[in-house]
Amino acid sequence: MAQAEKKRAPRTATEAVERPSGTSDRRPLYFAALLVLADAALVALIIAFVRYTKIDWDAYMSQVDAFLEGERDYTKIDGDTGPLVYPAGFLYVYSAIKFLTGGQVFPAQILFGVLYIVNLSLVLLLYVKTEVLPWWALGLLCLSKRVHSIFVLRLFNDCFAMTLLHAAMVLIIYHKWYLGLIVFSGAVSVKMNVLLFAPSLLLLMVKAMSIKGVFFALFGAAVVQVLLGMPFLLSHPVEYISRAFNFGRVFIHFWSVNFKFVPEKLFVSKELAIALLILHLTTLVVFAHYKWLKHEGGLFGFLHSRFKHAKSILKLFSSQPRPSILSKEHIVTVMFVGNFIGIVCARSLHYQFYSWYFYSLPFLLWKTHFPTPLRIILFLGVELCWNIYPSTAYSSLLLLFLHISILLGIWFSPTEYPYNDKRT
Repeated sequence: MAQAEKKRAPRTATEAVERPSGTSDRRPLYFAALLVLADAALVALIIAFVRYTKIDWDAYMSQVDAFLEGERDYTKIDGDTGPLVYPAGFLYVYSAIKFLTGGQVFPAQILFGVLYIVNLSLVLLLYVKTEVLPWWALGLLCLSKRVHSIFVLRLFNDCFAMTLLHAAMVLIIYHKWYLGLIVFSGAVSVKMNVLLFAPSLLLLMVKAMSIKGVFFALFGAAVVQVLLGMPFLLSHPVEYISRAFNFGRVFIHFWSVNFKFVPEKLFVSKELAIALLILHLTTLVVFAHYKWLKHEGGLFGFLHSRFKHAKSILKLFSSQPRPSILSKEHIVTVMFVGNFIGIVCARSLHYQFYSWYFYSLPFLLWKTHFPTPLRIILFLGVELCWNIYPSTAYSSLLLLFLHISILLGIWFSPTEYPYNDKRT
């Protein structure tokens, strides 16, 4: 079975390049198109026959109403589920939704159904272009009950944030770095969870671009945030920044899907938050040194090679990366694994947060050397944990075990060659 899978889907970008011309397997592309059509029909059936679940929609509309009525003080914009805690892009997106739907749920569900299909199409493009999965495994991307619910029955802003993130990734695998960073910044403006991808993205930029290019790309992303937040920054800057970019929020223990086995007093403590942050950053550094920069001599060797000739700001800006193009597989791997590390180390994951990494799960599982039956079991196990409501100590402990198992599987798997040029 493993040999058959290897023939259908090359494990590395290099293998894909070495495949003789005219022998490319078209089945993933055809199957992906079939999945889009089938899932579109399923989404239509869900909207038609499954009852909508009221959670945050009314709060979103209340916050939009306050914004449209001229309120610019973030501390005074709230809804029935609490204050507004998202950056300004959220308000623009949901103002547009209110304009298109009149604030009515059913037409909004149709809009989110279209969004679901757009997002699925973007994700399938990433998978088809990276060639990590066998064609049939693409079907796993359509099998989540929870994710269908998040999109068309709950109408969460996570859906727009992740769709923009996946659009940014598509641009980046085609090396449209500047435009990709602008779209990435747009995703952050809808919900800050997208920042979990930021360390990986920065590393890839430093590998692929000149330092001057990195600076201007980051500057463009920052300009997007300033422009979107301008109405609030001009009138109530402190209120906007403290609410929209609050990194110290503490989520309610009851609603968390992970770490439910931890006593509530410890769960909300600063000690746990700091410990998980240290673990998160340490794991990122370890993966960067031993996995993502393995072919460049590790993290410190890579930084030395990039900055050793930077004796001045002018020389720093003129320094160039190695004359090679990053492979699509390497870009997606670093982005997905970096985000997943953040998920594993997150103190609290609410049910809608599953959309933050569900679409990366099949990719991550096929980056391991686990046998295919075990990959399927791990995938179904994660899905099961996210469909237990309310979550329990046992379900959250199982979820943590599954997450760690996947991460360890990635750690012990071979590292893909990061460049499109053939290995010498």
